[in-house]
Amino acid sequence: MKLLEDLGIKPNNINLYETALSHTSYANEHNTESYERLEFLGDAVLELLMSDYLYNTKHISEGEMTKTRAHYVCETALYEYSTKLGLNEYLKLGKGEAESGGKYRKAIVSDIFESFLGAIYLDQGIETARKFFNDNVISLLENHEIDFFDDYKSALQEYVQTDKRSLEYKIINETGPAHNKEFTVEVIIDNITYGTGTAHSKKAAEQEAAKDALAKAQKG
Repeated sequence: MKLLEDLGIKPNNINLYETALSHTSYANEHNTESYERLEFLGDAVLELLMSDYLYNTKHISEGEMTKTRAHYVCETALYEYSTKLGLNEYLKLGKGEAESGGKYRKAIVSDIFESFLGAIYLDQGIETARKFFNDNVISLLENHEIDFFDDYKSALQEYVQTDKRSLEYKIINETGPAHNKEFTVEVIIDNITYGTGTAHSKKAAEQEAAKDALAKAQKG
């Protein structure tokens, strides 16, 4: 597997990595195991490595560490780590899932980062998993190479609450087929539109609208 060569990993059990990249739809069609169990393990490994990193490098409170860890391992963050590595290009999908764009589906692409980390941990041990984590997560964070702040809505809510203003999100447009819809949302503060966002889910569109509103508020 070229991916492993690029990462400098000589696998002891190549099947672990094949499984880590096998979606449920593919597993069902080929009577094999999907990535779900490895994802479960990888999630725990990621939490441990991130907790260790924050404890040893950030002099912040438990509450702040918890909030920061959640931010760094949220679905959007995992999606960014995964696409930077190109893991989705190695995804094995069932026919229907492949045809409907599963290779770019956020939930799937974020899942395989955890399953791949789980495979590395089982195959190579914790220190190789830590090196992979440092090279492909921490380096991005410390070099500010990605922007995945996934909670613009909470930040906007806090901003609005200081002045006790009203805040609502309104869907103004919905396009595309059922399996690949795109939503456009406005965020309205005291009956004035402050931001607009478009994405493939209502939640993500709301986040984009909140991001837009915050950017405008900060400029003002």
